[in-house]
Amino acid sequence: MRSAGFLSERQRRLAWVGFLLAAFQAPVAASLIDDASWLFAVVVALLVATVIVADDAQRRRPRAELE
Repeated sequence: MRSAGFLSERQRRLAWVGFLLAAFQAPVAASLIDDASWLFAVVVALLVATVIVADDAQRRRPRAELE
């Protein structure tokens, strides 16, 4: 059995939705806005992606055996 990550299934699903929304919003905003404020969406998407990857790494870690 694999160990659970620090995100629940619902939080993980919401993180994926947030990542996809931010990743989609960045190029759309870049094409519509002249300034570089769309970079904030890129930073948010990268931050959420880092959390998802960290949770995935913790889920894949083998469960410690109880002594």
